[in-house]
Amino acid sequence: MKLQQLKYICEVARSGLNVSAAAEALHAAQPGVSSQIKILEDELQVQIFERSGKRLVGVTEPGKAILQMADRILKEADNIRKVCEDYSNHSKGSLTVATTHTQARYALPEVVKKFRARYPNVILHITQGSPTQIAEMVVSGDADIAIATEGIHLFEDLAMLPCYEWNRCIVAPPDHPVLKVSPMTLEAIAQYPLITYDFAFAGRSKINQAFEKQGLKPNIVLTAIDSDIIKTYVELGLGIGLLAAMAFDPQRDVNLRKVDVAHLFEPSTTRIGIRRGSYLRGYMYSFIELFAPHLTRQAIIEAL
Repeated sequence: MKLQQLKYICEVARSGLNVSAAAEALHAAQPGVSSQIKILEDELQVQIFERSGKRLVGVTEPGKAILQMADRILKEADNIRKVCEDYSNHSKGSLTVATTHTQARYALPEVVKKFRARYPNVILHITQGSPTQIAEMVVSGDADIAIATEGIHLFEDLAMLPCYEWNRCIVAPPDHPVLKVSPMTLEAIAQYPLITYDFAFAGRSKINQAFEKQGLKPNIVLTAIDSDIIKTYVELGLGIGLLAAMAFDPQRDVNLRKVDVAHLFEPSTTRIGIRRGSYLRGYMYSFIELFAPHLTRQAIIEAL
């Protein structure tokens, strides 16, 4: 039994039993992947995958147990490599952060700047997606940490570390009548076409709950996955925007005005998600602490 064979069966399962797609992801030849899987099955004297001719059509009952154990073995092998790298060269390596657009655009720039100054030899990857997508990246090992507000708490494989709370604002062109409402109310917001986040992003559930509690239905005419798109369409006059307060920059957003609406919505909490049982290198702890100073190395170890 070889680690390479375990990689093959896990990638095939992850690729929906498509051996060609798995081979492409592994940068291997499709016949070689199929051959190694058959060799492993012969050695174990059990079929991992169900077949119809040459096609894989399912996973056998013993195969399901084998895939779970193989996944754990591969993750521990990855941890062993990280331990060795940490001791041989503690300031060189890579870090992949999976996050949403709002966090990448507005919460992370200063953190990234400080981190790069402290660890110039660490290659930093920032990858974006929906909360569900970025959580899946961490669970699968394609990313080291996830940073998001919604969704990642649904993944039991992730340890959740609360970072900070935030709330929302209304943005509109300078002459829009909604800006004259004081104090701002949900009833006033509901009178106008509203542009806000897609349901999977940035505390959208809190927005829905607030309106429902008052028996109101907002006139949502457009949803987007990031704050900059929301502001762009507000500038075009398609509606007023409801977005994270941190996403409004008065120096950049000169064609818009902002009204704080924290009194209308429950605050949302941005969290960091880390795969349970994973080994974090020293510079990874530093990145997390730069983002959320209260998350010290000891606090993170206890959460994991």
